[in-house]
Amino acid sequence: MYKRAAVLLKCLLLPLLLTGCWSSKEIEDLALYTGLALDVGEPAPVEQDFEAKGAVYSKQNKVMATVQIVPVQAMGLKDASQSNNMPSDPYHNISGTGDSILEIFRQFSLRLDRPIIGHHLKVIVISARLLQHYGIEQLTDFVLRDNDIRPSTMVFISEGSARDTLGNSNPNEVPSLHIAGMLRNRQRTSKVLAPVTLAKLDALTHAHKSFVLQNLVTAGGEVEFSGAGIIKGDDGRWIGALNEEDTECLEWLKSAGDSGVIKIEKDWDSEPLTYEIKDMTSKVTSKADGDRISFEVAVSTKGRLIETWNTDSTPTTHAFAAKIEEIVRKRLEQMMETLMRKLQTEYKVDAAGFGEKLAVQHPAAWRGVKEHWDEVFSGSKVTFKYDVKITDFGSFTEE
Repeated sequence: MYKRAAVLLKCLLLPLLLTGCWSSKEIEDLALYTGLALDVGEPAPVEQDFEAKGAVYSKQNKVMATVQIVPVQAMGLKDASQSNNMPSDPYHNISGTGDSILEIFRQFSLRLDRPIIGHHLKVIVISARLLQHYGIEQLTDFVLRDNDIRPSTMVFISEGSARDTLGNSNPNEVPSLHIAGMLRNRQRTSKVLAPVTLAKLDALTHAHKSFVLQNLVTAGGEVEFSGAGIIKGDDGRWIGALNEEDTECLEWLKSAGDSGVIKIEKDWDSEPLTYEIKDMTSKVTSKADGDRISFEVAVSTKGRLIETWNTDSTPTTHAFAAKIEEIVRKRLEQMMETLMRKLQTEYKVDAAGFGEKLAVQHPAAWRGVKEHWDEVFSGSKVTFKYDVKITDFGSFTEE
């Protein structure tokens, strides 16, 4: 009798031990957004129409936030048998203007049939124009605090309209997911920077370090990575940009990229020549002598002659390889000098991580200069040594 009662009691208690999502919400009842764009607070035409008809609330137009909402099937979260009831467009952009990003998001609830949720946010694009007025720490405060948004979300910059980067001419593609996917091409070119995630951004802003964000440009309904925007560590604002070659050199300098090409526009016969990088490493050594800080950078690269328009020379000898190596070395030197001139003279910021090397190699010296490091870096001496090695000449046929 007691055994039967014990078994019955266990059966009654068992359902209480089963896991469940008592506070869950069906995904079909939510609006997933995968992209967020932040621009200067200029109300979109539809907002102006709403306001003209009395749809107003107390705010200042400091920032315009645009979210890219995707149907459930676009995220691969709904099976094909149910997709007939979903909208045919792969995404929907909605914009709002105000002085609080969270309040703007709440205002979207007055226009949408489902609440937006940021669990699948992939990219955030911030306008450089907006970053001239406000620090990046101010603009990202909400997304860093929001538990719905993952710290792996990637942050980009746009010298044009950030909103435009979340649109494209391909009717079957979600622009924010396309941007995230473009990072796979880092194995092909160092013009694609290592992504700056929200987690990394939080660390950089709290350390007041200057850094760069990958720049996005749009044209003809397409988006392209083009150089990088520089964020000043002191106030977190945009101060200028690096072009695509500068961006490559920055990655090589930080040993963050080992791909890409170095093009020589004119060889000894005024013909184009292209060197394909197979390996690129750099070693930065800091020196501290009182108040004098200096750096020595050893850059080493191996690669192949992958293209030449010179039909008068056949690349088969060591002498020819040495000739190519010297040409490539000079071109690489020119590119690095251009980058360093922009960092030290034009913008006066350390966006290449020299301060991190000093902090590790000479911590006492770093403690004395870290509060005004960008200023110290701009006056520091940086010397380079280059080692270029041609490993092969690709595959070609000699008649």
